Amino acid sequence: MAQHSRRTFLKGGAAVAALSLTGARIAGAHAMLDPGDVASAPLSQFGYGDVALMDGPMRQQFDANHALFLALNEDMLLKPFRQRAGQPAPGDDMGGWYDNSDEFDPHGSFHGFIPGHSFGQYLSGLARAYAVTGSRPTQDKVQRLVRALAPTIATRFYDGYHLPAYTYDKTSCGLIDAHQFAADEKALSVLNAATDAVLPHLPAKALARAEQYAIPQKDEAYCWDETYTLPENLFLAYRRGAGSRYRDLAIRFIEDDLYFGPLAEGENVLPGEHAYSHVNAFSSAMQAYLVLGNEKHLHAAKNGFEFLRATQSFATGGWGPDEQFRKPGSGEIGESLKNSHAHFETPCGAYGHFKIARYLLRATRDSRYGDSMERVLYNTILGAKPLKEDGTSFYYSDYNNSFARKGYYKDKWPCCSGTFPQLTADYGISCYFHNNESIFVNLYTPSRVTWSHADARVTLTQHTNYPNELSSQIEISSDKPARFVLHVRIPAWAGPKTSVAVNGKRIASALIPGTFAALDGTWKDGDRIELEFEAGTTLEAVDPQHPSIVAVVNGPLALFAVGEIPKDIQRRALERVDRISNRSDTWQAKTEAGVLTLKPFASIQDEIYRLYQQVES
Repeated sequence: MAQHSRRTFLKGGAAVAALSLTGARIAGAHAMLDPGDVASAPLSQFGYGDVALMDGPMRQQFDANHALFLALNEDMLLKPFRQRAGQPAPGDDMGGWYDNSDEFDPHGSFHGFIPGHSFGQYLSGLARAYAVTGSRPTQDKVQRLVRALAPTIATRFYDGYHLPAYTYDKTSCGLIDAHQFAADEKALSVLNAATDAVLPHLPAKALARAEQYAIPQKDEAYCWDETYTLPENLFLAYRRGAGSRYRDLAIRFIEDDLYFGPLAEGENVLPGEHAYSHVNAFSSAMQAYLVLGNEKHLHAAKNGFEFLRATQSFATGGWGPDEQFRKPGSGEIGESLKNSHAHFETPCGAYGHFKIARYLLRATRDSRYGDSMERVLYNTILGAKPLKEDGTSFYYSDYNNSFARKGYYKDKWPCCSGTFPQLTADYGISCYFHNNESIFVNLYTPSRVTWSHADARVTLTQHTNYPNELSSQIEISSDKPARFVLHVRIPAWAGPKTSVAVNGKRIASALIPGTFAALDGTWKDGDRIELEFEAGTTLEAVDPQHPSIVAVVNGPLALFAVGEIPKDIQRRALERVDRISNRSDTWQAKTEAGVLTLKPFASIQDEIYRLYQQVES
């Protein structure tokens, strides 16, 4: 099997860039094949190839993950499947969760926890990366992996398997993405075989964790399956042409009784649930809304997201200490700063957060979902340590008030190694949205989007060093003048001095924080839009029960204390925090006991840090 080193891939970046237009055509064509919708979202996503990230931290993360998985040995990836099918299985073991191993113990070693669990996510990440770049070696690898997986598929794979729904969900995602984004003609037939193989091992309906614990099991890990996340990819399989059986299966596994139904009625049923998988399930509610048209599922997703934001989130936008939602009013979120070092399952949580925020932004055109994406982006995932070639992964963000530090997870190839490449491939499609009359700028990052509007081909190129500099310049290129509305997100934190100028002339209409500002006009080649954002500093309490334990937030950035931390910190000192110099990533607050130094999460390397500070009453 052909293999590619990361060094070879990165040296070939110019060739990949030259292929990106081909990728755009393929991704764009497939992105339109979404039959079966009953409800429609007011906004659409761009195709993966329509948006190009330019040099910056988002592009760097994407390139690193793309290179790593393009170079990953294919025999190693396929080994658990071949072993469980009784076939020759050359290659080394991957290690960690990914292997077949008798060492797994739900209260001890996680070696062999879910063999082959993340194969579908790696396949998905590569398929999306091909759609972004048009890299032929990436497409070839996706298609080789699909062909090699096909003969290993059998129901025996799931005999004695802890999480059949969990792994099938990831496998199905990879296969429908291989079909949709990498033009793999065999992927849907392989999906049908994979579906036949798993069905004998699935329950009659989605089971909540409590329902699984009520069933006698060989060990506790059998109670951790996630059938309630299945509908999203089952509905997507249906919409992408896999057949009506997938619509029927999606309906079978919608968890209306204990989850979406209560959420739709405004009942907060998040406390006690596993955090990431239940946020991921919000995306199943949105697919149910789009395909079935029942607004109950839209209300469930909106209410669930609001409960997440208002009752479960840290100042970074992260959530779920120890992977569990907490009871509002209990003070447990604040207490977790003392008793946990696992506050946000970062790559998985950011992936699920971005997905549901995109769905809801498209359905509502509410810019606050973009604000939420921005907060999670700059304060969690862009500060994650890079995935290593041996599967060593960054997993949790640590907000403990004593000796918090970035580190790697104890086991190789965990769940976060699968969502990380999917998330970074999705960065571009999170930046812009459109409808027939308008284009929406959601994230401020160096990037370029190309849009076919009426009979014009329009390109927006964004130049920015955001959030280190709170400004952005957007240049318009068009082969002919085009009339459309350009919407730019005005963050909820934006101050009164925030401004938007078109071709050097400041617009006179008032800018409303927490909305998209609409710039309606006939745009021509060479037009430019300049945005300047004013940011103030706020202090956000960790929860209402701990009002004197606060994080410093300036604009989109949560600031983490580093170095020596003064014993006594005054609230007014934190409110006056300022950068040490223009464009610096270091901030200082002058307390009565000395200077407190703070940095954004992405600027922190291996030093000890603290997110929340105890202030004097």
